[in-house]
Amino acid sequence: MYAIDLGGGAQLRPLEPWQAPEFLAHMDRARATVDPWIPWAGISTDLESATATLQRYADKAAGDSGRLHGIWLDGTLVGGVMFVHFDVAAGTCEVGCWLEPAAQGRGLISRAARLLIDWAIEVRGIFRVEWHCRTDNTASSNVARRLGMRLDGVLRGEFLYKGVRHDTEVWSLIAPDRPAAS
Repeated sequence: MYAIDLGGGAQLRPLEPWQAPEFLAHMDRARATVDPWIPWAGISTDLESATATLQRYADKAAGDSGRLHGIWLDGTLVGGVMFVHFDVAAGTCEVGCWLEPAAQGRGLISRAARLLIDWAIEVRGIFRVEWHCRTDNTASSNVARRLGMRLDGVLRGEFLYKGVRHDTEVWSLIAPDRPAAS
């Protein structure tokens, strides 16, 4: 397994099904603040469901259609970044993130997301990277801005959470030095 140093005692590593007990403990700490933004946080509530969440992403990684990476701070899983979807043929992907409160304010998400974006563009040839977040998720919108993304628009009522529809911002970054079709 590889680990990428994010500085300040933090590492970015793959997050896999065998790590379900650690993932579940992390979700138990983070669920209240992560669940409104990441749909699987509220359904990863026991070892079986946490394993199933991680297995879905392992299956996506095996199919080259998504990936999940954890962020460890001083040896404790505190969040992560992911390719929600990844489509090399279309040249598009969506990056997402989550972080428990104890690790916020350190720039971990920005550094980790930048690594994923750079890899997608430089190694895999992705042309368009997207970032989706609810309009009331200011922290996530701020990360998109720090990553150099542009706000493309708002999808009204797109995200259903606990029976209430929320608007979703769509941010994007177009790979440099690649002409966009007119």
